[in-house]
Formats: sequence, structure tokens, C-alpha cells
Amino acid sequence: MIKVHLKIKRFNPEKDKKPWWGEYDVEVEPTDRVLDALHEVKWNIDGTLALRRSCAHGVCGSDAMRINGRNRLACHRLIRDEIQNGQITIEPLLGLRVIKDLIVDMEPFFAHYRSIMPYLVNDTDPGPRERLQSPEDRARFDDTTKCILCAACTTSCPSFWARGEYVGPAAIVQAHRFIFDSRDQGAAERLEVLGDSNGVWRCRTVFNCTEACPRGIEVTKAIGEVKQAIASGKVR
Repeated sequence: MIKVHLKIKRFNPEKDKKPWWGEYDVEVEPTDRVLDALHEVKWNIDGTLALRRSCAHGVCGSDAMRINGRNRLACHRLIRDEIQNGQITIEPLLGLRVIKDLIVDMEPFFAHYRSIMPYLVNDTDPGPRERLQSPEDRARFDDTTKCILCAACTTSCPSFWARGEYVGPAAIVQAHRFIFDSRDQGAAERLEVLGDSNGVWRCRTVFNCTEACPRGIEVTKAIGEVKQAIASGKVR
């Protein structure tokens, strides 16, 4: 067991005029996750600490937050990999309104997600079987199927910080997954959404999104491919 000093940015709009830092000492194993340390605070030191988490296995994406200044999933990051001089600093995601402590309002993020029609569009009769697809066609969009909608990419993006109306990397990744799906027929509508002033052209290719993605998606590459599809008028 080692002692870790957690510095957590906290804010309760019902009683706080501005954010403040809560500081807590916890004992954890080096191989415990940052989420385990937060649980230790929540369950045994200060029950008023608010955070989101669900599966705790990097699948649901609900515990995305800033850990030592970088967007990460708390359930992914080991204490031994994040501790710096005995301390770990934890903050809520940037660019979204703080509801309380580490919980941010995800509705603007999901509104952008819904705007790109994140579902298969095909009204033709598939016949008695499912719509078949070759391994090569499936591989075309395989990378972007990995998105778990944690918002780590979008909230690491300076363009999103500057202009919340920007649809953001995560929505573009979700659009990419369907735009390049050979079974889908809604690419034109999605490209129209992404081609407006708050679409893909807001991306400045900073690569923050790619670095922040806990699933290793090549986010910036996917955004570039959507830009090319719009510019060329060709999808596949």
C-alpha cells in the first residue's frame, strides 16, 4: 500500500461561488486504478464528492475526467502510472458545464452526436437474410466502431472550447462509422451536416483528440477522411 495525495477540483453550484480544491490522502495499491482512489474518498472520507462511473472496465466511458491535465478514463489509469511526487490532480472535463464536482452536463455533447444521424440508413428490403458485407468493406470503418462516447476527444479539442457549437471529434467519428459503411444510404445527409460552418472544417488538426482517445482510435485521421469525402463529393 502507498499513500497518495488526491487534489480534486470541486464545485457545487448550489452553494459554491467558484470552484475549489479538495485535498485528500488515501492509501491504495500501486496497481489500483484512479477510480479506486476516488471511491476511497467517496465511500470513506467525503460522501459529498460527485462523480460518474458505471462498468469500471473502460466500456461505458462514463468516468472520463482530466487526470494530471489530460483527458483519461479513471478506470483505465493505474495509480503507479499517474502519481507524481505523491500526488494526483483530478478535474472535470473542459468545455462542458459542471453540474457538480466531476460531473459535467453531457447534453450538448449528445445533441451533436444525434445531429449526425448515428444509425444505419437503408430503406431497401434486405430480403430473407441480413445485409451482407465483405471483410474489406467492414475494415473500411472498423476503427471508428470502437467509440464509446466518453467525450474525452471532444473536450480535449481547442476548437470545441472556443466554440461549443462545433460538432466535435466524437460526432465526426460516429458519422465516419456510417458514411463509409457500404450498407448505409445516408452519407449525403451526414456530409451536409458536417460540411456547414460548425462541422469538420472547424478542426485545426491539433491531434489532441487522437491522444485523448482511450480506445486508440485515429480520430484526426477519421476527420481528415470525412473532409476528403466532402471535398471530393465521393464517399466510397
